[in-house]
Amino acid sequence: MTKGSFSNEEVMEDYLSNLLTEKPVDELHQQTVARLLEKVEPESQVQAVNTTKESIEEVAVPETNADTEGSGGSVDVATDSHIQTELFQALYFSVAGLTLAVPLTELGGIHKLEKVSPLFGKPSWFNGVMIHRDEKLNVVDTAKWVMPEKYDEKLAESVNYQYLIMLDESPWGLSCESLVNTVNLHPDDVKWRTNDSKRPWLAGMVKEKMCALVNVKQLISMLNQGLGSNDE
Repeated sequence: MTKGSFSNEEVMEDYLSNLLTEKPVDELHQQTVARLLEKVEPESQVQAVNTTKESIEEVAVPETNADTEGSGGSVDVATDSHIQTELFQALYFSVAGLTLAVPLTELGGIHKLEKVSPLFGKPSWFNGVMIHRDEKLNVVDTAKWVMPEKYDEKLAESVNYQYLIMLDESPWGLSCESLVNTVNLHPDDVKWRTNDSKRPWLAGMVKEKMCALVNVKQLISMLNQGLGSNDE
């Protein structure tokens, strides 16, 4: 998370830790985080888009800034469990001041967010469908899905989605404001979720970045069922 995203990083760390350990977030804590969200400054955009094209269909993933020594080229990621057992790579992206991470092996692609057509009878976090090369991509309002309790009118007006992060081979995509970078992560770099009964979409928290690592398979399953982040 870049400097300025939150004025108090410890508050965000505590909030994410509470999600991991299933501890309730008290009202005062929620108000504190909400106030921080209102002061979010837009992060600088990663120069990953080829602006010479009139219509940009796909966006390149930013180059990694991680130390690749010992990676041996491709890396293995354990996809059957949310707990990784090998060194793996992840993409950081930002939404409303929050930084989220998704394993590269479960990244289905990145598209420039274009016209989205709303559909009736869908959950409030479902923004609609975007047509890409004759395919219908389901666009998720990520901020509203991840933190519905903090999503008010002011936050909605401040969010400026630019890209669509596709989840594996599914038609689901997470809207994001900016692409941050890609990194190599060791399992010890992550504080893994300790309870499998709630928030299956949350694999864990990347300690250094204090950001949520997404369990892509579980998230896809929840989206297919029309469930929000706090639904069981």
